[in-house]
Amino acid sequence: MGTIDLNPGERLDDLQRNGYKIIQDPEKFCFGMDAVLLSGFAQAAEGSRVLDLGTGTGIIPILMAGKTKATELIGLEIQEASAEMANRSVILNDLQTRVKIVQGDIKEAGQIFGAASFDVVTSNPPYMINSHGLQNPDAPKAIARHEILCDLNDVIKSAAKCLKPGGKFYMVHRPFRLTEIMVLMREYKLEPKRMRLVYPFADKEPSMVLIEGARGGKPRITVEKPLIIYEEQGKYTSEIYDIYGY
Repeated sequence: MGTIDLNPGERLDDLQRNGYKIIQDPEKFCFGMDAVLLSGFAQAAEGSRVLDLGTGTGIIPILMAGKTKATELIGLEIQEASAEMANRSVILNDLQTRVKIVQGDIKEAGQIFGAASFDVVTSNPPYMINSHGLQNPDAPKAIARHEILCDLNDVIKSAAKCLKPGGKFYMVHRPFRLTEIMVLMREYKLEPKRMRLVYPFADKEPSMVLIEGARGGKPRITVEKPLIIYEEQGKYTSEIYDIYGY
């Protein structure tokens, strides 16, 4: 475990996987269950190269470093303060040889890294369509949740450009945008191959969708069984505990 300094307002959270910890600042942004579920849904073969678009705290590359044998995991983050904090988490976990944090714009990912340079691309992008009514659209939380600096088209277009032929794209998003997601994935030749809806409770509507696409894949999608978060109020299902690593 490396040594790092915490800035005022920051805290250290245990990720319950491989002894890894992560630095977070609740005033700016903290990762949610969606990032953890995406890291459980995404797959990366031994020796593969993985890019996480809009990495925020660096949570997805760090968790995937713990569950896969990917050789290199790169997190791209536009906000300087978030990228710097994520990099300190990488150092804290002694992952510098496998995980790298790069500050940059999702829209420029193809230019930054080169076309067709990754086996896997992941993303937990902003869900909300616009920033209407936001008092401070420059705030880190607003940028993480609303399509201020990038939109769904930017994410899918950049993922397609960065993926090798046959490479896999994994994203978590909201079900109300599923039609748009499918149309854009097809437009950029990321054929939807696997999908799983996430439900807070078995009798509620889904709150998240996990989706996998293959660059240049053939048409045929597998819809997996629902993922239920809670057995009852305050008690996770056994599958959620497994994903979290408890």
